[in-house]
Amino acid sequence: MTTNATLQASNSNKLSEQITYDPNHLLDALIEKLKLKNDAALSRALEVAPPLISKIRHRRLPVGASLLIRMHEISDLAISELRGLMGDRRQKFRISAEHFKPRVG
Repeated sequence: MTTNATLQASNSNKLSEQITYDPNHLLDALIEKLKLKNDAALSRALEVAPPLISKIRHRRLPVGASLLIRMHEISDLAISELRGLMGDRRQKFRISAEHFKPRVG
């Protein structure tokens, strides 16, 4: 049984994560570093569709691993620097064993 205090604590943790996570800072930093004019130019440099950048900027889509690697390739910034620019300060990533189990369906 969850208590009201537990629910409030979990909500406040999620809220604090949202405050520190800012993909706009990452996108703006890349535009500046690569001397691009706008998001459309960034999408061409990254070789992705412009709506993908828009969805990331409006927080409807997270920055995926493959996009992060592509950002690294075109900017020569380390992955840790790119993650830091968007507010991801985690030192380790943990993947549960559940991710490796086949889906039953």
